[in-house]
Amino acid sequence: MIKYLGSKRLLIPSILETIKTVPNIRTVSDVFSGTSRVGHALKKSKFRVLSNDYCEFACTLARCYVEADDTLTADAEKIIRELNGLQGSAGYFTETFCEKSHFFQAKNGERIDAIREEIEKKSLDEPLRSVLLTSLMEAADRVDSTCGIQMAYVKSWSKRSHNPLQLRVPHLLARSPHGSSKAYCMDANAFVMSNEFQGVDAVYLDPPYNQHSYLGNYHIWETLVKWDKPEHYGKACKRTECKVKKSKFNSKREYFETFKDLISNIDTKLIIVSFNNEGYLEPNQIVDVLRTKGDVCIRQTPYKRYVGAQLGQYNPRGERVSEVSHLDNIEYTFYVSSDPSVVSALNKD
Repeated sequence: MIKYLGSKRLLIPSILETIKTVPNIRTVSDVFSGTSRVGHALKKSKFRVLSNDYCEFACTLARCYVEADDTLTADAEKIIRELNGLQGSAGYFTETFCEKSHFFQAKNGERIDAIREEIEKKSLDEPLRSVLLTSLMEAADRVDSTCGIQMAYVKSWSKRSHNPLQLRVPHLLARSPHGSSKAYCMDANAFVMSNEFQGVDAVYLDPPYNQHSYLGNYHIWETLVKWDKPEHYGKACKRTECKVKKSKFNSKREYFETFKDLISNIDTKLIIVSFNNEGYLEPNQIVDVLRTKGDVCIRQTPYKRYVGAQLGQYNPRGERVSEVSHLDNIEYTFYVSSDPSVVSALNKD
């Protein structure tokens, strides 16, 4: 899966173990799905999964890893063999992200242009289309020249950027025995109030923590998926959409009320919330909101900050303008249930 700030890879075993302790959980919703690492693990554990994210690239990943079933693997393999045989042809992607900026080597940018245009020409149905776009995103991610996010590219070409772009078939899973999984692209607060959210037994919430927008951090993937060849700005060639499409979860002033509204509209057997110690809310604020839904258990997991944060900040001349404040963060996981026995058992672990 693509490199992603705030990936919950280390938390997945605990999340799955907890959900399995609650009786009669069949459908789980991942409301801020990101790379769909959590959603994919839930589906692998036989749960029916409803994923959601307001970024189109994240919804594309969810259509691949959550919505698509392994019955599509053979079709994907056939088309990916064809796409891997295409010659490069420079276009918008090469001009924008290889020449005006240096996120990718031109030879790979040309391949990305050619492959993306071919996918567009095929006019494929979903979720097969998203399976191919995910394959392309991940192939591009393996040859980029960044420290993990697309706010900037590194001063000198990364070692991996010299490698040739090669598509791989994503790992698709069997359909859940509880029904087909589904991916949505909606505002989180609107999603939990929609008809699509009906019948959810447990919910996993991993909202943005602070002012950093995932649309801005991964704007290249949004452009690659939408293929709208947008106007852009700055050295990073960010989509102009990044200036106007804002989440209330990136606003310190609006965060608390938005989070409180989100929780108030969720009525499930289990709520799991991930949050970071660099976020806008303090743990006690989160607990106060979650207690309106039941008893709360809190767990803490230390983990290293992403690579860019470990290097400090530099100006366009390559001069260091800030020191590294700390190397590790704390990930809080809050478990909430109206069944006291569930949280009591968690607190004993």
